[in-house]
Amino acid sequence: MAPLLLGHRGSPRTHPENTLAGFQAALDAGLDGVELDVRRLGDGTLVVHHDKALQGGRALPELTRAELPDGVPTLDGALAWAADTGACVNVELKYEAARPDDRVGRTLDAVRAHGLARRVILSSFNPLLLRAARGLAPDIGRGLLIHRAYPAALLRAVMALTGGAALHPAHRTVTPELLVLARRHGWRVNAWTVNEVEEVARLVALGVDGLIGDVPDALLTAR
Repeated sequence: MAPLLLGHRGSPRTHPENTLAGFQAALDAGLDGVELDVRRLGDGTLVVHHDKALQGGRALPELTRAELPDGVPTLDGALAWAADTGACVNVELKYEAARPDDRVGRTLDAVRAHGLARRVILSSFNPLLLRAARGLAPDIGRGLLIHRAYPAALLRAVMALTGGAALHPAHRTVTPELLVLARRHGWRVNAWTVNEVEEVARLVALGVDGLIGDVPDALLTAR
């Protein structure tokens, strides 16, 4: 079975990242959907943006929705796009605090409001956010992001805590041993950020379930 292919923040080599135009470009190129990042403004508005501040330097918590630049979509706007186009979406909750905040429940509510529970996976580097999501919406998929190799016992413990059905490792950390561990426990493996054709081929040969990358043409070689 061919892996799920998602554009990392859209199609960032051809369009500004985390924009509706970039998301549409990824879909038009033939990908299954996109990965995007969620942060919160000072007035509580959930927006799609990777960094803590805009390019000009103003911190997102200092902004209100009325001050948001046109190119930065709200989460609601991005999910409306996904609902209209049939795209799959990996929604990453950025690490803003150690303890869960209201972004978890409000993000899950927005996913449900747009009828996307079956097409969204919620991911985070913070397992506490994923544990909170498990309690609020156990039917919406969760993926634990990791950026380096971890001992198998630690991964098992954290995945049990989150109830996650997916592991989202940095692509260089994906090994045959990791795939064996994942299969043993029923975890899907979605690797990021995969931009080289040779790495796509290596990961497909290992049997990963999903690939997230910046270059649609490279990802499409998986098929």
